[in-house]
Amino acid sequence: MDTSVSIFWFRRDLRLEDNAGLYAAAKSGYPVLPVFIFDKNIIDELAYDDARISFIYSTLADINKKLIRYGSSLLVLKGDPLASFQSLVSDYNVKELHFNRDYEPYAISRDDKIRKYLGDKGVECHSHKDQVVYEKGEVLKPDNAPYTVFTPYRNRWISKFSADKSLVEYKIEEGVFYSKEFSFPKPGELGFTLSSIKVDSFNLDVVNDYEGTRNFPWIEEGTSKLGPHLRFGTVSIRQIINSLSIENIVFLNELIWREFFMQILYHFPDVVSENFRRKYDGIEWRNREDEFELWKNGQTGYPIVDAGIRQLNQTGTMHNRVRMISAGFLCKHLLIDWRWGEAYFAEKLLDYELSSNNGNWQWAAGTGCDAAPYFRVFNPGAQQEKFDKDYAYIKKWVPELNTPDYPEPLVDHRYARDRAIEAYKKGIHNI
Repeated sequence: MDTSVSIFWFRRDLRLEDNAGLYAAAKSGYPVLPVFIFDKNIIDELAYDDARISFIYSTLADINKKLIRYGSSLLVLKGDPLASFQSLVSDYNVKELHFNRDYEPYAISRDDKIRKYLGDKGVECHSHKDQVVYEKGEVLKPDNAPYTVFTPYRNRWISKFSADKSLVEYKIEEGVFYSKEFSFPKPGELGFTLSSIKVDSFNLDVVNDYEGTRNFPWIEEGTSKLGPHLRFGTVSIRQIINSLSIENIVFLNELIWREFFMQILYHFPDVVSENFRRKYDGIEWRNREDEFELWKNGQTGYPIVDAGIRQLNQTGTMHNRVRMISAGFLCKHLLIDWRWGEAYFAEKLLDYELSSNNGNWQWAAGTGCDAAPYFRVFNPGAQQEKFDKDYAYIKKWVPELNTPDYPEPLVDHRYARDRAIEAYKKGIHNI
């Protein structure tokens, strides 16, 4: 209790390099006690061998090794975050808490409770912007209302960024950490086991050809594989953006979409469970459990859909173009509520991000902000012909294609399209 400390709370920012909150903690004048809390309110809902928890664990182990070289180490806890901070205040003379902001509803509520508790204890709490370039209130319409259509949001984002010109990157000094070596827990002590599914390293070499390769799932290195790294903050968004040039606008657009959906979630938290466009609340979803199971197992008889779902089930990833096709098929061909698919992706995706997952599923369903119109029903066969013409991607994940073991199509495309359009029309009129 003799040494005063400033706690830095790692969350979605699992790196020592260019970390805004960690930099601020280091400038506090107190030794920095680095802490990570496996939040039982989150991880108790996950599988025992969830690949994302394994990725977090291995990343924390790497951070701990670096901190040991600095004469420090990472304090890893598991439990309710508020209870964890109650213990920390009891065990250490905590002067300040620093953390990077999270914009999801649960995180906002959790952080408010901890901020109030620590404030009552005389601990200064400081939150910082780190996981985005522009956050909740920085890119708004002239009347200060949030954008709900992507293109004007993007234009305003780019205009602001052009004026700012570059993003500051934060460098951490070595001698700022609290000098104590904590015991780093084994996975079993935390209540999970390591997954066989691994997160790939990201590759920014693709950005120069991104526009030409991103839609073709058979091109193994056609995308950056950046998603999980941005989700868990193993790389700084500032460093990524600063590495791009104006020629990389298509890739930059994807990063701006991420921030667009984040600010939608912040300003309209009801989208977690409700249609953004409430006029679609009257849709009568078929919600056939048997058809949902076939979709989840990649057994719909539509090869491009099945390939994507099987890739997801086996690797925790799915090509972006195929995500759109698979999501659209569930919502419109099978008339299954987008919330069912959104929850399944949340369970499986290594790069699961509430805002983007929700936003993209509502886009596919036609119920979200700036969504595809309800009468746009993608033909999976036409999509396959356009983006996997030689079946290279499909054959990798559906090896029994063109054999008696592969099922017939679950539903006829033309029939399903007409049925979906009719259901949407009727749903709108029911409101």
